[in-house]
Amino acid sequence: MRSRPTLEWAPGPDVLALEPGRTDVGPVADIVAAGRVVVLSGAGISTESGIPDYRGETGSLRTHTPMTYGDFTATEAARQRYWARSHLGWRTIARAAPNDGHRAVAALQARGYLSGIITQNVDGLHQAAGARDVVELHGNLDRVICLDCGTTSAREVLDRRLRVANQAFTAEATRINPDGDVELPEDVVRTFTVVPCTVCGGTVKPDVVFFGENVPKSRVERCYRLIDDANAVLVLGSSLTVMSGFRFVRHAAKSGTPVLIINQGLTRGDPYATCRVNLPLGRALGELLEETTGPSHA
Repeated sequence: MRSRPTLEWAPGPDVLALEPGRTDVGPVADIVAAGRVVVLSGAGISTESGIPDYRGETGSLRTHTPMTYGDFTATEAARQRYWARSHLGWRTIARAAPNDGHRAVAALQARGYLSGIITQNVDGLHQAAGARDVVELHGNLDRVICLDCGTTSAREVLDRRLRVANQAFTAEATRINPDGDVELPEDVVRTFTVVPCTVCGGTVKPDVVFFGENVPKSRVERCYRLIDDANAVLVLGSSLTVMSGFRFVRHAAKSGTPVLIINQGLTRGDPYATCRVNLPLGRALGELLEETTGPSHA
């Protein structure tokens, strides 16, 4: 039986006893300027684009329980609930624009300071800002996959099919969540029609890693290679609550690779950090760009 995934993390004495994070990025800039830095980003970098995170002061976990893989695959009712809500939420995700934080990461990469970008986000905003070769640890909402035959296709194609099948569905999205979900009353959910895979008639799922689902092994191995080859790991906007991202921080620290964390609030990785900065991402990364003004490493 699958256990429920860890959605919350309570700071222990080892974290609470740490000094508060810095409010200047100078020490981070000194390390980044040496190059070969791997960025590991989380939902916090997208909040300034209008997509809330899970665990910040206004995090969606306060009012929202994300769909788990076990729930999605268990019943037709769960899949109907997911697709009704995600059908509306994806439109908001698709319209979201990169913010200063995303643009700063792309600029750091263009200047040659970054050897890799790993994101836990599924919104595609790093790429929209111009970043290249981004490892999408948890996939991307702009793709869908059939759980029966493995066929993948564009979310836009599914969206058109859902619109045709639900022409009388007039619900409006309110609060958007990082997984592209919104809040909808159950009586509205029950009016929604889910469409099957066009190839085999099977179950269609967004090509993202749900809570309780495993990240593909080849993707994990690629991330470990990036971490092993890095001079430093720069964590941006992640509480590192879930193991899928936290394991890379722990791995880096174990091998002596500096871990730099910029995040508002405590993180599970703080005991492993060489430097912690407590600032909004857009501001912090803007300052980081200004302070890494040495010769390009490209």
